Amino acid sequence: MVPKATTTVATTDSVVDLIGNTPLVRLRRFEGEVPAGVELYAKAEWTNPGGSVKDRAALRMILEGERTGRLQPGRTILDATSGNTGIAYAMIGAARGYRVRLCVPENVTPERKRILRAYGAEIVFTNPLEGSDGAIREVRRLYAADPERYFYPDQYNNPANSQAHYDTTGPEILTQTGGRLTHFVAGLGTSGTFMGAGRYLRDHKRDVQLVSVQPDSPLNGLEGLKHMDTAIVPGIYDPKLADVDLRISTEDSYETTRRLAVEEGVLVGISSGAALAAGLRIARAAATGVVVMIFCDGGEKYLSERFWEQPAEGSLVGGVN
Repeated sequence: MVPKATTTVATTDSVVDLIGNTPLVRLRRFEGEVPAGVELYAKAEWTNPGGSVKDRAALRMILEGERTGRLQPGRTILDATSGNTGIAYAMIGAARGYRVRLCVPENVTPERKRILRAYGAEIVFTNPLEGSDGAIREVRRLYAADPERYFYPDQYNNPANSQAHYDTTGPEILTQTGGRLTHFVAGLGTSGTFMGAGRYLRDHKRDVQLVSVQPDSPLNGLEGLKHMDTAIVPGIYDPKLADVDLRISTEDSYETTRRLAVEEGVLVGISSGAALAAGLRIARAAATGVVVMIFCDGGEKYLSERFWEQPAEGSLVGGVN
């Protein structure tokens, strides 16, 4: 007779206490496409309570706002977002008693809009053709018109964004890999995850290769990622940190995202597909290594996207460019 397992269920004072300490998930089926000495891992950021990596940065920016007095009772949290940071603001704002107002491109998925509204956030929709840059311009206008009403974290330029990842994401990855990490792969949106975790890893493991990921075109379907050559560049971004900057197409990202669900049982967002497509390029050129990729969010927020209707027919990603 197999004895019953005994477990201890942790208790927390608030949902925000669940942010961070996300697991690594090994992608063994995809390892069949790379040299035998290479291990592939996804940092499962969709397990954060708000469903994405952005919970970490949003919490740090809000706590820093409270510490400095910029965020006080009665003020409304205001920022631009393509969805995930906004969801994190809305969740944490609800937990800590703040109103939240967000400028969001009108073409974000219906799921994201519903989640934001469920948390009680007010949404100001902006021109979808202008993407996140249009949302940034609108939030700056609103803040300039009534600065005493708002706490404007400004996720694209707030050092607390990347510092959250320096203090949490980077150390977690180094510990979880037992220091064996050889490659770190992360997409560029605000760039906070790549800059913060990347700097920590470089400071504590000098030979790690840091790989940034962005769309290969300004016209792309990779929600949450920026094409830095044509976008408003975040103030926290430093292109010199990356050892390799890979450009991934929308089609490759879609295909890899579908394959993750079918072949690994990992239902994630499109930027995670882009991260894996980039990670495979790097891994195929390596004889040995431990490659860790940031999987930013879960796929539930994207199920209305039509690319899911196509079957996953195998990898479309190529070698290192």
